[in-house]
Amino acid sequence: MLRHKAFGLALAAALLVPTGGAALAAEPPPGGLPGVEVPKLDWTACHDGFQCATARVPLDYRRPRLGTIDLAVLRKPAADPSRRIGSLLVNPGGPGGSGVGTARSLAKSGPAELRARFDIVGFDPRGVAASRAVKCQDPKSYGAAWATASTRPSRASFSRAVHSGREFVQACQRESGALLPYIGTEYVARDMDLLRAAVGDRKLSYLGFSFGTYIGTVYASLFPQRTRALVLDGGYDPQHYANRPYAYDITQFDAIEATLHRFFAWCSATPAKCAFGNGNPAAAFTALQAALDAKPVNGANGATMTLEVVFALNGGKSTWVRLAESLAQAQRGTGPLLLPADDNAEFFAANVAVECADRAFPRNMALLQARLAHAARRAPLAGPALAYAPPNYDHAHATACVQWPAEQRSRYAGPFHARGSAPILVVGTTGDPDTPYVDSAALARTLANARLLTFEGEGHTGFHHSPCAKSAITAYLTDLRLPAPGATCSDDVTP
Repeated sequence: MLRHKAFGLALAAALLVPTGGAALAAEPPPGGLPGVEVPKLDWTACHDGFQCATARVPLDYRRPRLGTIDLAVLRKPAADPSRRIGSLLVNPGGPGGSGVGTARSLAKSGPAELRARFDIVGFDPRGVAASRAVKCQDPKSYGAAWATASTRPSRASFSRAVHSGREFVQACQRESGALLPYIGTEYVARDMDLLRAAVGDRKLSYLGFSFGTYIGTVYASLFPQRTRALVLDGGYDPQHYANRPYAYDITQFDAIEATLHRFFAWCSATPAKCAFGNGNPAAAFTALQAALDAKPVNGANGATMTLEVVFALNGGKSTWVRLAESLAQAQRGTGPLLLPADDNAEFFAANVAVECADRAFPRNMALLQARLAHAARRAPLAGPALAYAPPNYDHAHATACVQWPAEQRSRYAGPFHARGSAPILVVGTTGDPDTPYVDSAALARTLANARLLTFEGEGHTGFHHSPCAKSAITAYLTDLRLPAPGATCSDDVTP
């Protein structure tokens, strides 16, 4: 249920109005830079009432003569045209997640009011999936790198991690080098403004999850006057992400470790539902890591198993019983946690490459070594496996990014306040292991015109785990009704 402090919804919405002289600034052209044309979308039917199109946008917005890149776009027209508001652009995050896939999912099973009143529109960002996907290592090479990973921090672990990072970077440069300077989030946000214009909307309605919150933040910072309603669920601290990468990473290590401890505490207290650990699941987890490092099973070792557990924790309390059983199966040498890392090679290629295009990692190996050691000490259950792994997910990019050779032509470094925007709803989950609550709170403080809704629960993002948060998000997108200041949603799930 939604809980809030004394102020009412109408007053809360009235207090958040565009501020300052930014509203008087000259209106930039679509995409924000001169010499750029709005793409023409030729929609064609593509099964189950969906429509597909290709958006041709500049490869380099500052040098449009360099050519174009094609973006895959999908939409589902509003179910109730008489009440249609416009288009709702969606992005799942990642980076590396398919906006086309997210739009398809939301249009099939999302809130009925969103489906009725919006054309649900998704696009694969440049470098992702059907929009000229970044390619780096092939699955076999990526799996070979993971085969050397360990859950024990040491100088040898650091050397292996740096070597894996170098091989990953070299593969990206070899396979996708011409694309790499242009996949940063500034250009994705400019693409999104062209799509807004192409679908005929004067202002943007947007629902972004996880890394999609950073895309939305950059969009609002570049085009504050063109925002109608933005919801950023699972926020990134934009200053830390772009400009203080080690500070950003350590909050993720902290959040993962804290989530593991909460899961293991539930496991200890609920032996009837937890088949793992015999009362001491943290010790059993550490022993399982060591056993798999010593004797991998089906290509899975302690590091790959840890990564699978980290992904599983994103599912919130509803997945805890199943995760406990999966850990018990892993002790027996079977089950879904014992998957080779090469299954994720394509996703990780885009994930790492986009973040290396966005973030300002110091080119300092001594600092890298010190920060990885700090992360491993600070998060002893998961930290070593993630810090010293081959480049993979958000918290394990440093070994690649400090060696990244590509120009960061599409990197956005701020400012991030988006002064002059419509109110922006930020949703943070206190038990989110992937986008820590402190980052959502920091995002809400950074934006000049934001409201923070807190989901006091587990799992990655509020929309996917809280009916209360989903209802509040829907109300804002459709009717521009913000939750009151200090509003919270409780976690109604019992494992």
